[in-house]
Amino acid sequence: MQTIIEVENLHKTFTLHQQQGVVLNVLKNISFNVGAGECVVLNGHSGAGKSTLMRTLYGNYLPASGSIRVLHQDRMFEMVGAEPRQIMAVRRETMGYVSQFLRVIPRVTCLDVVMEPALARGWAADKAAQRARQLLSRLNIPERLWSLAPGTFSGGEQQRVNIARGFMVTWPVMLLDEPTASLDEVNRQVVLDLIGEAKQAGSALIGIFHDKAAREVVADRYIDMNAQESSHAA
Repeated sequence: MQTIIEVENLHKTFTLHQQQGVVLNVLKNISFNVGAGECVVLNGHSGAGKSTLMRTLYGNYLPASGSIRVLHQDRMFEMVGAEPRQIMAVRRETMGYVSQFLRVIPRVTCLDVVMEPALARGWAADKAAQRARQLLSRLNIPERLWSLAPGTFSGGEQQRVNIARGFMVTWPVMLLDEPTASLDEVNRQVVLDLIGEAKQAGSALIGIFHDKAAREVVADRYIDMNAQESSHAA
């Protein structure tokens, strides 16, 4: 199995300047690899550092030390210390992130929000629109909403638009932060199917799932964030 993302000795601290400079060691000596077609699930209690790890992998947080290497443009690329333009290229071509919340520019239509990752890669507009319509239909977003700005949608509808955007293109690496949260049974199953299709396409997935049933469907391995060491799924 080809390694797509490799994390070694990752440390992340936060300094609380308003509390006499107290230093919190949120991530300590995190090391793991994820291969093509594999889904690794982050396990741990609230505050164990799961979301911090995801944001660090995506380049939102700068680690105190360690290495994050991803297979980008046919070579292993070091994310830690990379220039902002290089991080943006990785986000455009290699690493997708489905967060819990939709962040959109006001007045941009639902269809345009979903299409954006494909257009950023140079897809033709008609091809991107066709793929976006398929995803929105699968995720049960009514066609009457496609031309509206998703800022006006319900929370569940916004989450499904976010998922459609996240799965718009094939990503070598996918970060999934609670993708099934607040979804009904029907749409939850659609998301699990999309995750399965991404694995079949060779994506390496890292996810947070508080939904135990969903976690057991998708997980190939677990990372125990409480102990901060890897363990194989039972």
